[in-house]
Amino acid sequence: MFKANDQPDLFSFENQLLDNEQQKLLKKTPEKAFYNLIFRNIKKIDYKVLFSDSASRPNAAVNILVSALILKERKSWSYNEMMESILFDMRTKVALGLSSIDYKPFSRATIFNFQNRLSDYEQKTGVNLLEKTFDNLTADQLEKLKIKTNIQRSDSGLISSNIRRYSRIQLLIEGLLRLSRIFDNEDKDLLSADIKPYSTEGSEKYVYQLKSSDLTHELEKLGKLYNTVYGLVKVKYLGTDEFRIFERAFKEHFTIVEGKSKVKPNNELNSSMLQSPDDEEATYMKKRDQESKGFTINATETANQENKIQLLTDIAVNKNNIDDSKILENRIDKIVEKTPDLDELHTDGGYGSESVDKKMEKNNITLVTTAVRGRDSEIEKTITQIPDNEKEYLVKCPEQTVISSPTKKGIKQFLILENVTNVY
Repeated sequence: MFKANDQPDLFSFENQLLDNEQQKLLKKTPEKAFYNLIFRNIKKIDYKVLFSDSASRPNAAVNILVSALILKERKSWSYNEMMESILFDMRTKVALGLSSIDYKPFSRATIFNFQNRLSDYEQKTGVNLLEKTFDNLTADQLEKLKIKTNIQRSDSGLISSNIRRYSRIQLLIEGLLRLSRIFDNEDKDLLSADIKPYSTEGSEKYVYQLKSSDLTHELEKLGKLYNTVYGLVKVKYLGTDEFRIFERAFKEHFTIVEGKSKVKPNNELNSSMLQSPDDEEATYMKKRDQESKGFTINATETANQENKIQLLTDIAVNKNNIDDSKILENRIDKIVEKTPDLDELHTDGGYGSESVDKKMEKNNITLVTTAVRGRDSEIEKTITQIPDNEKEYLVKCPEQTVISSPTKKGIKQFLILENVTNVY
């Protein structure tokens, strides 16, 4: 049952345990600022949807749970470190609005259950309640701090999922072994001889013993075994997490031709395929020389130089095989909804595309990129502003000279050189 569980504004332990000098120092700490800016402004009612309406045991204080999760990520704590800090660190108690020095606001099980409720609710409704809280807090801070949002910048970074790196064969073995662990006695007896070579060694040790010349044969053997297991157990274990992962790996790595499994060649595999049984949403990406299995985080922040401080206005987590331009195309309406006065957005060259240009024009936003996407021009060129004219430029190359043509949202000029079109 949902209960607001409002905390008092006056911290009794501050008055009882600290002298005036300590209280003054405590008021200057980041934890006290966190309490005033974050903790006190969390809209607890937003989380009522996670709890039953019927009479039952009241929930732990939502603002404490949410604030604890924010602090955990901000300080890169493990769960153990988070619980120890809540129990023994006076500054953390201040940040979480705890009025008693010996009060334990929640257990490990409570915070895990709360996170599960958040995840389940997002899967059912598509609504991320923590993102909603972030948006509410940001809107409040933008207003209080009088931050201008007309100029912003957007950039992305890779987030590696905390998963083991699996080779193709190891991933298939791991999926098979995890399914076999939920077999009943009848299926264990029926399939134990086929699975035993893998279960005895484990997926990692088994793969280490393979030679390069063994790999093709091993994939074919696994395909045959997958096909056999799938036909025997799919009805019995349908609906389990283990079978869902097994079935996905089977369909992603093999095709069935006349009832027999056939290994898909490497060129038919893609970055959206299962990377690990421990994170079904993680994807693969290689950018320049950097490989990543996981996600990208796209952040947008204010960038007006008149602001004393800049604030993040939007955070979006995406699969890492989605192009930056597609992320921006899908996200810009949300950003404009939160900061409607946005009229200039700075990005790197990876965000540019025709679709993004159309979205920007629709929202009356000038997109300023640090580079032009695509190959560098092999032709030497110079661009010079025409004196006493802020909108026209003289563009020269070895073949010709032209004056740029201003467009509604920028400047474009096409130079036709024989059969090659170069865009400046």
